[in-house]
Amino acid sequence: MRCATALAILVGTASAALASEGFEIVIPQRPGVPVIINGIDASFAIVEGQTSLGKGNYMQPTIYGGRPVEPEPNVGHYYPTLGATPGYGRMEIEPPANRKLPKPAESYSRSWGAQSQMQPPQPPVPMYPPNVILAPREGGMPRDDANPPPDDRR
Repeated sequence: MRCATALAILVGTASAALASEGFEIVIPQRPGVPVIINGIDASFAIVEGQTSLGKGNYMQPTIYGGRPVEPEPNVGHYYPTLGATPGYGRMEIEPPANRKLPKPAESYSRSWGAQSQMQPPQPPVPMYPPNVILAPREGGMPRDDANPPPDDRR
């Protein structure tokens, strides 16, 4: 009985171990985002080889049906980090040192400023002014003689 159980366990584990050695069909998780393996677009291709982290060794995968991908994307823009010159634009040519120089440009300067309007002269402030200064009532609120303001002087 023990021999049959050991044989069943051996057969079950051996088939699971052999299943990892087969091939896989690569299907991208997001549409439009390719799966790149060693510079090859492996989207919807067959990949054969052991590339998992469970093993101590690493075999180079074999890809059937993939297409090579450019290492630098051809996006039509200039990226200085790629190390290539731009495809269009101004060519920088250093002029000779003994060339005829152009006429110097006229001087140009601009300045801004702000200041207050001139105020009319004010009457002088007395040396010891009263605590309350009454403002003139020309066209202001009507005067309430029934309730005069309190006298703040002490």
